Amino acid sequence: MKNSIFTGLIALLLCCSSCNVVDDLLTFSIDNQTNFKIESAFPVGSALTIVTPEVTTNSSSTFENNNTRADLVKDVKLTQLKVSITNPSGKNFSFLKSIVLFISTDGNDEIELAKLDNINSSSNTLDLICTTAKLDKYVKASKYKIRTQAVIKESITEDISVNAAMKFRVTADPF
Repeated sequence: MKNSIFTGLIALLLCCSSCNVVDDLLTFSIDNQTNFKIESAFPVGSALTIVTPEVTTNSSSTFENNNTRADLVKDVKLTQLKVSITNPSGKNFSFLKSIVLFISTDGNDEIELAKLDNINSSSNTLDLICTTAKLDKYVKASKYKIRTQAVIKESITEDISVNAAMKFRVTADPF
């Protein structure tokens, strides 16, 4: 009796650990980034809208490198969106009240990607709160657009360059 319980526990342990290995083989990350500029002439308290140049995804080659294809992708979620001031050096986000980033493609509607409200930071980097939306059709596309909406709470005297670094978690079947 003890041997069959022990054997059953070992089999269950092996099954659970091999499921995790398979899960890891089917899940990988895609990192993309874009840059935008917050211009100094923008009035305090108003919502500023900034459209970035299209982001090229290179997703088909990333899928291939991970032994899958776009048609085998099951789920794409944003796991991290970090914005960082790249210029001027020494500048921080204390001037910013809120920020929202949206994603769209020519064939898909715009949806919210990440945001942060009531910003009270003296850092030059912010981690935004990511949406839980499925982003498959956006990341599968050859390129997408990012639109940023920001509300300024202090006047700024010079243009501020910002980098938005995005990390997507992709789950797919192997080919």
